[in-house]
Amino acid sequence: MMRKKALAALAATGALALALTACAGGAGSGSESASSEGGGGEAGGLITIIVNDPANPYWKTEGDVAEAAAIELGYEAVVGAHKGDTNTENTLIDTAISNNSVAIILDPANADGSIAAVQKADAAGIPVFLVNAEINESGIAKAQLVSNNAQGAAIGAQEWVTRMAEAGNYIELFGAPSDNNAQTRSNGFSTVISQYPDLVEVGEEVANWDRTEGRNKTGNDEMALGAIAALKEAGKLEGVVVGGFDGNPDAVAAVTSGEMAYTVLQPVAVFAKEAVVLADEFIRTGNAPETEKQSFDCILITQENVANMTGPFTYSG
Repeated sequence: MMRKKALAALAATGALALALTACAGGAGSGSESASSEGGGGEAGGLITIIVNDPANPYWKTEGDVAEAAAIELGYEAVVGAHKGDTNTENTLIDTAISNNSVAIILDPANADGSIAAVQKADAAGIPVFLVNAEINESGIAKAQLVSNNAQGAAIGAQEWVTRMAEAGNYIELFGAPSDNNAQTRSNGFSTVISQYPDLVEVGEEVANWDRTEGRNKTGNDEMALGAIAALKEAGKLEGVVVGGFDGNPDAVAAVTSGEMAYTVLQPVAVFAKEAVVLADEFIRTGNAPETEKQSFDCILITQENVANMTGPFTYSG
């Protein structure tokens, strides 16, 4: 059997499988928050939305969708970005408090490092709803809404194994180590790959969800797309299997063209909107979700179903 070279990228973690692997966090225990008895009022006021980096289309969509949902429900909305820096995140939380925000939608910068910022907002009586990434403590945020990263990694890995004909060497491109999503996806990818002894990991690199780093180091979609660019420049893309994780528009285009074998769509447009809906319900009724941590299944996108993508991170079918 002919052995293929492999380049698989699971986005938002990190798995690059000359292969790329590509966030979910563990839970600690937390006490009931100071704002847990709030709500019971009318819709209106300012909702502060804090994302990672809108230069990445995934996080831009997250912010845009949450902002549009807030405005549709009768709120003002402002979007800020911490770019993975907890000090910037802390400053944005301080601003949200001083601006009398009625709720905060936050994509946390760090599973551990963001806990204090969430506690600060909660102590100020502002309910916090987390999206995309978790923090390592329960009972502070009203909800933590994330992609089902383990499920997404598994379906992506199985597709990659099939494309690789179960044999080949690979390299993992790992996302931001501070993001629990990276480890969850990497674990999910490895759980599947480990069942195939002829698939051999020959290296691992941290690429921080970044296209430039992915390009320089040989995966979410951004890392995978960077790797594709490097392979094309070197004239080595042919015969390399590249997969991604996110479902961003450039990755969808690459799947359509055949440069990328697949991408795993994270339903960011779904859970970003749902976070605002839950915030609105809490503001109006005082009722927080019965289940704090909620996950949303991912969708494998290949050439067979890519036509069902109806917009950025939006799938119908």
